[in-house]
Amino acid sequence: MRKIGSNFVAVLALFCAFSVFAKDTTIPDSAIVRLLIQESIASYPGNCPCPYNSASNGSRCGKRSAYNRAGGYAPLCFKEDVSKDMIEEYRARLKG
Repeated sequence: MRKIGSNFVAVLALFCAFSVFAKDTTIPDSAIVRLLIQESIASYPGNCPCPYNSASNGSRCGKRSAYNRAGGYAPLCFKEDVSKDMIEEYRARLKG
């Protein structure tokens, strides 16, 4: 019985150490860019947020996409659409 308890404590200690390490590790900019693009596309209510998405009939959205239309939604579709400020704001949200 005692061995099980000490194993549990050891596993719990490792988990806590990993959690602290994970919070201190900086997420690469490229990963944040991908997440921001995914969030932006997921928040778009239609089928064509970006030119490379597919329309309901299966064709590429292309110039029919919200990205290529003036006004209204302006989804993030490409890494060039994500600014350094957006990346820093995302990091600040993670720190809470």
